[in-house]
Amino acid sequence: MSDPRMTRQDPSAWEISGVLFAASMLILVGCFQVIAGLVAIFDDDFYVVARNYTFNLDTSAWGWLHLLLGLLLLLTAFGLFTRRSWASITAIGLAIISAIANFFFIPYYPFWSILVIALDVWVIWALTRPGAIER
Repeated sequence: MSDPRMTRQDPSAWEISGVLFAASMLILVGCFQVIAGLVAIFDDDFYVVARNYTFNLDTSAWGWLHLLLGLLLLLTAFGLFTRRSWASITAIGLAIISAIANFFFIPYYPFWSILVIALDVWVIWALTRPGAIER
């Protein structure tokens, strides 16, 4: 006889919709990151550089950071859509890194950074709900 706690149940519609929502938001955040990165790479003068900021990087450096992070977020979002086992944990980790990077980017572009942080938190919430990550 099998243990009823060990039987695998099919995911509910609520669980699947949460993962699909997280993947959709991750695509949005990834696109935002790519756009912010390309703008910083192509036009150094677009972002206002704060004086005496502790984490004062060249805007091109921030651009490459955002571009790379955005591409990783997009790749992970497609992994979520295909229900890859690595994608959920990777998405949570990348959303945390994205939120931290945008926290440090607030002096350069405040509204955009806060918006991306909020979307990152939403992705983390959607993926950490009970049943969202495959057992």
